[in-house]
Amino acid sequence: MFQKITEGTITIEAPVEEKISKELSVFYNPAMKLNRDLSILLLKAVDDTDMAVCDPLAGTGIRAIRFLAEIPEKKIESITINDYSADAADLIGKNIEANKKNIVSDAEIRITNKDASLMMLESKGFDYIDIDPFGTPDPFLDSAVIRLARKGILAVTATDTSSLAGTFPNVCKRRYWATPDHGHLKHEAGIRILIRKVQLIAAQYEKALVPIFSYSKEHYMRIFFRCEKGKSKADKVIAKHGMHGSSGPMWLGRLWDEKLVEKMYSLVPEIGYEFDARFLQTILDESKIDGVGFHDMHVLCKKNKLIIPKFEHIIEEIKKKGHDVSRTHFSEVGLRSGIDEKELVEILKRISKKKKS
Repeated sequence: MFQKITEGTITIEAPVEEKISKELSVFYNPAMKLNRDLSILLLKAVDDTDMAVCDPLAGTGIRAIRFLAEIPEKKIESITINDYSADAADLIGKNIEANKKNIVSDAEIRITNKDASLMMLESKGFDYIDIDPFGTPDPFLDSAVIRLARKGILAVTATDTSSLAGTFPNVCKRRYWATPDHGHLKHEAGIRILIRKVQLIAAQYEKALVPIFSYSKEHYMRIFFRCEKGKSKADKVIAKHGMHGSSGPMWLGRLWDEKLVEKMYSLVPEIGYEFDARFLQTILDESKIDGVGFHDMHVLCKKNKLIIPKFEHIIEEIKKKGHDVSRTHFSEVGLRSGIDEKELVEILKRISKKKKS
């Protein structure tokens, strides 16, 4: 049974299912709308033009069709939309036909029905590849990296957050070659572990993958990498791998290209559909602060037997001490700042004393 779904500027047919699982004959997940929204914003924000785009795990084709409908026409020269399911490949064609009036791009469209990795390996290469699987992206990374062009962008989603965030540490060790964190930094550590794994796959082919936009949301983690070629560049990326506390090894470099995030945020008013910009605003704020990790106010206050002050008061006092500070999208009770824990605890104690007096 199928239903009509409107997302962004397009309307497609998608299967009606009570539970989202990889057993669906045609995969569609409504919870990934933000994932697709942010992908479109990023592609609008980068300077790349005439891109060869690949969506190897397309399902209903909703992501690729939105690219064709919402990204300026000169950005995409060709787009390959693939799914292993014959039912999906058939539905993709129907959904494209149904949205002809919404498509602004004149890109060459190729629909294929193959194993995703095989399809990529048989291609000539792509400027943008979007790996968005059900579960781990691990099986598709090698093929994607091989076919990623110089200066290309690789987008990677992982929905196996239970391993990356420490619920199943042995799975993380086997799959991502690292020990996860299961404390308040678990989602940031998980993203950094995933980044390192993708970078190591790329380094084998003398490709350096540098994160330009990263985030964790609900049940998934998502990273966009920019590719550079060369042994020395790959070596420089690997040099930024290391431990953070007892977890890792992981990527210890920046998670965002600040200028890119600023450009993405500036394009939000152009979106012709509902989009909650607060999430992106938080990422923009924290992209300005270098460093690994953040401070959890609940953890610190509990540890020091303090009442949690209002966040605006904490932020104000941290700024008075000359430190940058922002909220973090990784946690509702976290603050990203270069301030060390000891100095922050003194601030919390001082605010607490003021409240009592």
